[in-house]
Amino acid sequence: VVIGKQGAEVDKVKEELKKITGKDVQINIFEIKRPEIDAKLIGEAIASQLQARISFRRAMKQAIASAMRVGAQGIKLKLSGRLGGAEMARSEGYKEGRIPLHTLRADVDYAISEALTVYGKIGIKVWVFRGEIFGKPDLSPNANMGLQSTSADSRPGDRGPRGRDDDRRGGRRRPEGAPDAGGDRNKPGAGAANRGRGGKR
Repeated sequence: VVIGKQGAEVDKVKEELKKITGKDVQINIFEIKRPEIDAKLIGEAIASQLQARISFRRAMKQAIASAMRVGAQGIKLKLSGRLGGAEMARSEGYKEGRIPLHTLRADVDYAISEALTVYGKIGIKVWVFRGEIFGKPDLSPNANMGLQSTSADSRPGDRGPRGRDDDRRGGRRRPEGAPDAGGDRNKPGAGAANRGRGGKR
């Protein structure tokens, strides 16, 4: 945002937003100290150049050179669409330096932009690797006690305690000496009686 002389542009934006929302609007302005390594600003700069009919390869190479000159450790650009007015859309990208996308402590700024050209819309993706973030790890002795106790109690593949006497079968066990709950089929002579009934038709 261009602030203008004595914040005139900011006041103008406030008045426009107040007309739209009907409320007082607070605008906080943050300075971007190095816009050459800000992914969103790089994408918008490339989009404006494409809309001005500048060669996409030239715009990408200039953005990469300025970012690496300021101090970026890596930059990657990818453009998709009808590049150069081609009949068939395609994707083309350039990369310089390192872009560690799988490192958690890597400070990688990512942004997307779009350029509205006479041939259609062109998508722009920007990755900028600014460096690594080194935080202070928690070195207290009780930091990982909760995780260790949980992993010790429940191991992978543990199905829990088995039944009484380490019985692998399901259900309840019948006490010794108790009669079977199988009905008349288990009584002596029940088989002969059943065969006798089955013979009559």
